[in-house]
Amino acid sequence: MSTSPQPAVALHELSQRFYFESAHTLRRTIEAEGSRRVHGHTYEAEVTVRGTPDAGGMVIDLAYLRRTIATLREKLDHHFLDEVEGIGIPTLENLCSYIRRELEPQVPGLCAVSVWRQASGDRCALRW
Repeated sequence: MSTSPQPAVALHELSQRFYFESAHTLRRTIEAEGSRRVHGHTYEAEVTVRGTPDAGGMVIDLAYLRRTIATLREKLDHHFLDEVEGIGIPTLENLCSYIRRELEPQVPGLCAVSVWRQASGDRCALRW
């Protein structure tokens, strides 16, 4: 008896971008002087949700995702990141991890977070 291969399950990825403007400091050995002073950036971020569309044709309702992101954005926008509880040292890596921890309980299928600073060309992506 031969079995034909099962078709692969098609998964969709849906992303939403947002930005926040914040200040921080960093203790580092290279480019140390400017990093130790309080300075700010415009950060851009993107969150991605993976899954199969429901009966309504959606992986997640974008209105729900945007509302959830807006609540998170309020914690970051125009804040001193060194003082935001849960971030730790405000690196791009820690910002990705923080956004994941904040959104994952509320956003089913969350599978990736990216944070970047367009002006300096720096970007970090966290995928799972």
